[in-house]
Parts: sequence; structure tokens; C-alpha cells
Amino acid sequence: MHQQLPNLEKYNLGKPNLEKLSLPQLVAQMFVVRASGYLFDHQIQYPAWEPSREQLRALVADLGVGGVIFLGGSAAELSLRIQELQSWAEIPLLTAADIEEGVGQRFSGATWFPPPMALGAIDQIDSALAGNYAYQMGAITAQEAQAIGLNWLLAPVVDVNNNPDNPVINVRAFGEDVATVTRLTQAFIRGCQNSPVLTTAKHFPGHGDTAVDSHLELPVLSHSPERLESLELVPFRGAIEAGVDSIMSAHLLIPSWDAQYPATLSPGILTGKLRQELGFEGLIVTDALIMGGIANTYGAKEAPVLAVEAGADILLMPVDPAGAIAALVAAVETGRISLERIHQSVERIWQAKQKIFSVVTPKSVTPKPEVNLALYLAQPQSLAIAEEIIRKSLVVHGNLSRSCDKNHKTSPQNNLAFRNLLYTDEAIDCDFLSRQAPAITIPKSLNYQLQIIDNYSGYIPDLEGTSQDLTATLRQTLLQLFIRGNPFRGSAGATNTAQKLVKILLQLEELQALVIYGSPYVYQQFRELLPEALPSIFTYAQTPLAQAVALETLFSS
Repeated sequence: MHQQLPNLEKYNLGKPNLEKLSLPQLVAQMFVVRASGYLFDHQIQYPAWEPSREQLRALVADLGVGGVIFLGGSAAELSLRIQELQSWAEIPLLTAADIEEGVGQRFSGATWFPPPMALGAIDQIDSALAGNYAYQMGAITAQEAQAIGLNWLLAPVVDVNNNPDNPVINVRAFGEDVATVTRLTQAFIRGCQNSPVLTTAKHFPGHGDTAVDSHLELPVLSHSPERLESLELVPFRGAIEAGVDSIMSAHLLIPSWDAQYPATLSPGILTGKLRQELGFEGLIVTDALIMGGIANTYGAKEAPVLAVEAGADILLMPVDPAGAIAALVAAVETGRISLERIHQSVERIWQAKQKIFSVVTPKSVTPKPEVNLALYLAQPQSLAIAEEIIRKSLVVHGNLSRSCDKNHKTSPQNNLAFRNLLYTDEAIDCDFLSRQAPAITIPKSLNYQLQIIDNYSGYIPDLEGTSQDLTATLRQTLLQLFIRGNPFRGSAGATNTAQKLVKILLQLEELQALVIYGSPYVYQQFRELLPEALPSIFTYAQTPLAQAVALETLFSS
């Protein structure tokens, strides 16, 4: 089923009449801008990046940008948001989102899968089962995306995460093994191909072996050409073989290939390696140009020009969209970039849009007010797949019979003796915690008293003084830690704070059980601190569903 949008005959998508478009209109098609998924301006969460409704209308209707990338809101309201934007656009828009863990990762109400690395863990035990899960995850994600109007999945991540200290890829990757990553990448992409949406392999040529977050500064990948060829490039070759529609560049400096420019701005990497050597004919899209790895050095106007010179077709999230369009137009008018080069990218964009928009069926899933999205999103079979992945990748250690003193379940006089201590690096606007989150409600039903700590709470645990006062009246603690690699802030600070908590509770003999949601690398660090018999559970996901599975496992023994 394909989406029905205006002006298809006028522009004859797939066979563009480029003479109908002015140079600024052609250039604008190469830009994808950021927008809030919420309906109203007062709901905007990131005002530095997300334009107001009127500003967005000017970008779409007046400048004619080629697409929009969304973050935030519910799936239902995003569908209305996309309808409005498409109605403003003279040429149908690419509508994108970073939905590596399903549509529900970014937009509430849809299916939220565990991170891809959970599939990698399953692959180590049963590769056929993991491949099936990856395929179904791709198929469900694509179907739900199309149902709400998204037509471009900025997924999957095909980086090989072979650096445990990676602050930005981490569990977003399918794993640490190149064969596993390649196999699951291909399965995910093929699952997506059941729906007319675009897929994206990222971050070329491989962001897995870095310890620097390119959202903040420019990482350097100091490997030899031989190593890059035998490891980093392998999953991208697999993605191309599977028919991936687009490939996203990484903001990385790779001296053995280009000592001057990062991959996003390197002709030798984007054109030489990706386009010519690997033979990729689809869309090359930059990672967000607002990221520090590029913006800090090259600025708002020069970076887009350099990216196009390097071979990029689509410029994602420019710092200043209008200024960037003007800069690229000027580069063509002065002869720095040829008009033919712009035509090449626009033709590729047209081909991609042809896949999305060319066929219209009588029953389009393009959302309309009368369509019940409940028939498309978070269906029981989709949630069942997510739960199966969580259960199959769950790690359990220690003596679970120690995790629950049966007496305190029914003895109100023991209420103060049991504490549910939750730690997350940021409790503000936390997608996975609410009053009804299982991490809160299940222990509450067992008479645990809730305490939440994050980096904003003002309490940094210490082995002396306040720690003794804090725990003086509480004898047993269930400690739940929500820690994974987070773009812009990593996880090192959260891990250090959480380690102090564990050491305090162990010293006071008050740690009853430990549950970690997120990074397996963090879990391994904590396992080394724990007595062998102390119950511990690890799950890759932080979702409410993962919380329910982990705690039911803990307390069912």
C-alpha cells in the first residue's frame, strides 16, 4: 500500500522534469529539516532545533525543502502533523525518524522493541531465531511507520560495536561480531521491504570502534585500510546487497583514507569508497549537520557545500536551513559545484520518492481522521514479538530465591523495611518511567517504598556520612539501574554514581537484588562487584514491557 499525496502527475516522480524547477528549488530538495512531532508550538521540546509551525511552513511551502525529520509526540498526533506538512508541500516530502527500535521508540502508542543488540545476543545462541526476529522487527516497524505517514526509516544501525566504551552506538548496534551485524542487518532491511518505505544503513563507514560522541566532537578512527575493509565495511556491503535505499555518513576522521576531511565531507570516502568502490546507487545522506563533530569546525554554510562536493545527496538537519540553501545555490552560481552535480542528487531523490508515492491503492494507509490507528499500531502479535526478544535476551544471575522474602508480601508492619531504589541519569521527561511503570508498580504491590535518584536530584552517594543516614531505617533494597549509552551525555557519569550506590548497599548489607536496564557493558562492570549468590538481572530494553518481564522473573522464584 502506498501513500496518496498531491502533485504526483505534475512532477511525474521517477522521471523528473528538472527544467520546471529553479536552482533554489532544486537545491532545497536536498535538505531535510528537523521538526517536533507534537502538534502545537507550546509543546516543542528542543526550541534551538525545532522551528515553530509558521517557520516550518515557510521552510516547506516557500523554500520547498525535500523532507522533514521528526522527534517526539504520539504516533496519532504525528500522523496529523505529517498530513498538514504534506498539504503545504508542492512536491511530496520525505518524512523521516530515527526509529531503530520501532516507531514506539520515538512516538508513543506504537510498538517499542528492545535495542538491536538484544538480537545480537540471541544470535549467539540461535542465529535462525535472531534472523527471524530481525526480519519481523523490520516488517512491523515499516508497517507502523507507513500507517502514520512516515516514509523514511533512519535505520538500521549497521556499525559493529567492538568498543565497550562507545558512548553513542553501544546497544544501537546489532552486536560486536561482523558476521552477526551483517546477517541481522540484511534480515531487518528485507523485513522493511514489505512496505513502500525507505531504509537507511548507518553510519558509514562505521562508528562502532570509537570512544568519542560525534554529537559533541569529531572522533578519529585510526585503523589501516586493510582493517576497515575486513571489518567496518562488511555490513555496509551486506546492506547494499540486501537493497538498502540510503546510507548515512558518519562524522568521523579516518586518516588512512582522508587525513583532512571527516567522512561526511570527504570525496574520497563518499564518492570514492561508497559510490565507486562499493557500487552504491541509492541516496547518500549526511548525519545531522548540527552535530558538534561537523558544526564546531566547518560552520552552518560551508559544511553543506563540502558535503555535496563530497557526494552527499541529502543534507540532514542543517544549522541554518535558509542560509545553507543560499550557500549551496551560490556555490553553483560561482561554478564551485556544477548544476549537473545537483541534478544527479535530485534525480536520486526523485527515484526514492517514486518508490514511496507512485502506486496508489484503493485502501491507502495514509492516515485520515476517520482511520482508526489502533488497528495498525502496537498490535498483539507485534507486542508479543517484542516480549519474546526481551525474554530470549534476558540475563539472570545469582540465587533468585533470595530476591524476595515471602513474609514482606503480606506483612504491613514490614513496609519500611523494603525499598525500591531507582536510578536513571535523567528522570526529567523520561520515556520509560511513569506512575504506572512496572518498575514502580510491581515493587509497590509487594510493599516496597519508592525512592528515585538521578543526576539532577542533588544527592551524589558517598561512602561516608549521608549514606549511613539515608539507609538507617531501610534494611533491604531492590536497586534498579537504567543506564545505556546516550548521545550527547554518554553513560560514564551515571555508571560512576551507580557504582557508589552499589558499594554503599553492599557495605551496609542492604542490597537485596540488582536489575540493570540498558548496556551489557555496564552490567558486566556491576557483576564483578556482586557476591556470586546475589540476584541480578539484565535486560537490553528499558521499556515498560522489559521492566515487567525482568521483575516478574525476579519475584516469581
